[in-house]
Amino acid sequence: MAGARQAQQWLLTLLPAFPVLLLVLRLWQLSRQDMSTMLLLVQYVSPLGLLSALLIALVWAFPVVVLAFGVLGRLLRLSAPDRFDPDRSLLASGTARTPGWVLSAAVALGALTWQLRFLPSLLMLGLWLLALRTRYLHPHQPTRILVVTVALPVAAAVLAYSVLAPAIWTALQEGELSTAALLGVPPAATLLLTGPIPAWIAPALTHGLAFTVAAVLPVVMGAVFLRVPLLPTAAIEVDPKKAAEARTVDAVPPPPDRAGLEVVLGALITVTDTSTIVLDQTGRVRFLPNGQVESQVLCPQAAQVPYSLVSVRGWPVEETALDWMMPRRPVVDPDVRCDGRLPGAG
Repeated sequence: MAGARQAQQWLLTLLPAFPVLLLVLRLWQLSRQDMSTMLLLVQYVSPLGLLSALLIALVWAFPVVVLAFGVLGRLLRLSAPDRFDPDRSLLASGTARTPGWVLSAAVALGALTWQLRFLPSLLMLGLWLLALRTRYLHPHQPTRILVVTVALPVAAAVLAYSVLAPAIWTALQEGELSTAALLGVPPAATLLLTGPIPAWIAPALTHGLAFTVAAVLPVVMGAVFLRVPLLPTAAIEVDPKKAAEARTVDAVPPPPDRAGLEVVLGALITVTDTSTIVLDQTGRVRFLPNGQVESQVLCPQAAQVPYSLVSVRGWPVEETALDWMMPRRPVVDPDVRCDGRLPGAG
């Protein structure tokens, strides 16, 4: 069996196991490494909810994989065509079988799901793909090659710097060197890889970078997904004395006493006929009798504190295009119970 076909079979076998592994690790982390708690979460947590959280958290990874391996494969095919063997190289096999519309869809998805500070890198990858593809498909049309590999990258760089220059300067003034590099380096680097590289280094360079991306990307994806909430956060107001009072038959009901009330804040697992099951902030599972539950409120996820102060014409560099397109939650006063306090308490 050819090496690429054998590697492809292993890849297709292990690829579906990666999301399952991420989900299991997330539940294991959520249960604080307690097997009984994890089995309880597996019993009640919706598989559709798990997959939805996985998809929303890692949708940005699809453009990274498609575009990175697409650039490396096309660079190998153009620089060392004698070493581009789809039967022996998984990188070459994937490049030969990936249609152009998949690359276009990856660019469009990246434009929607990548943060603004990564959009210059997306522009760079897209122009690299276009230039390498044009050189391969139209080698005898120098005018088209000149336009796609020189004129278009220069025009894109000029346009990008005219828009990003104030943000790059602000990032340098604020000491955010990584943000300044992400905004300033890719437009200029677009001109560096619009043609072939020396054939003697192309196989080692492209395959080495491909293995590096394949090794680093799963670690990054796992680190991102392990921070994603899987259960709704709720604040439940509980009266432990309510059950005892319910067993006492009085002619006149006693006045309400809020002295013994407490607020249980945690992840809501499920509500059964007898109990409300909550995973509190200490990682302990609490079974709250429904007769003791006074009220409950859903606590929205806390907004992430922005790291960067840089924005491009009012667009923060840490936000995506989807963040701007989607309707925002109206600003309201937070419920005090979501802070673990009783209403009216000082």
